[in-house]
Amino acid sequence: ILNRVAKEVKELVELDVQIGIVIGGGNLFRGSILARSGINRVISDQMGMLATVINGLAIYDSLHHINVDAHVMSAISLEGICADYNWADAMNKPRSGLCIDFY
Repeated sequence: ILNRVAKEVKELVELDVQIGIVIGGGNLFRGSILARSGINRVISDQMGMLATVINGLAIYDSLHHINVDAHVMSAISLEGICADYNWADAMNKPRSGLCIDFY
């Protein structure tokens, strides 16, 4: 699935379409379901946020392998893993022909 999505994104980038990808982590963890199983709701939501970043890194890597210039941004600070989300950066990078993954 990742490679197929990456190829479709590459086709759009080659057509000069501006791309922003919003990714979730529900395939790995859902905070609401974990909370019902007894895990603290805040902790379960944080686990879901980390799952979102995991999925984002996966699509980023697939894009990188096919030479799509992508950047990962996250609303939660994960120094050394991805950039902090910055609205101005997210709006300006696609104009320069880049694909941005943000969560």
